[in-house]
Amino acid sequence: MSGAVAKFSPLQRALHWSMALAILAMLFVGVGMTATVDQVRETLIAVHRPLGIAILILALLRIAVRLVQGAPELPAGMPEPMKLAAKLSHLAFYGLMIAMPIIGWAMMSAADYPIVLFGAVHLPPIVSPSRELHAALWTAHAGLALCFFALILLHLAAALFHALVRRDGVFQQMAGGRAPAE
Repeated sequence: MSGAVAKFSPLQRALHWSMALAILAMLFVGVGMTATVDQVRETLIAVHRPLGIAILILALLRIAVRLVQGAPELPAGMPEPMKLAAKLSHLAFYGLMIAMPIIGWAMMSAADYPIVLFGAVHLPPIVSPSRELHAALWTAHAGLALCFFALILLHLAAALFHALVRRDGVFQQMAGGRAPAE
């Protein structure tokens, strides 16, 4: 990873916030898909699949950008357990941003459903059709979605904690504002 920077670059912030919106939309679309059986479900599925692949592509781009541009150091006064929690939660985010779309793609492949991105553009299957594998992947996808939602809530709580309680500049590194004077 590149050296430390004062704050995240405009590209890193744009990727973060656009992915945040896409992931939140994806979670709500996913819940809506499982909560309905009418025509709305088909519309939600038509949104869910290409949005998942877009999130996968953006996550890979985001990792590449972070490796090239680096990331700000966490404040020196931050307790080590908090630093470890921040690093582990970001690893979990990146893991989920990559795993969730791939598991969804594999799940649809196992069910022998086409992954339609748009129009006639389809993704190839990545696993052979299998009812048992589809069921296992569906369970994994749904369980990881709940973990993702919990991680988002934790991330929001940590962001608010840094912005409103610690006032240590961590929130401003991604929000783009000025860090508070020390």
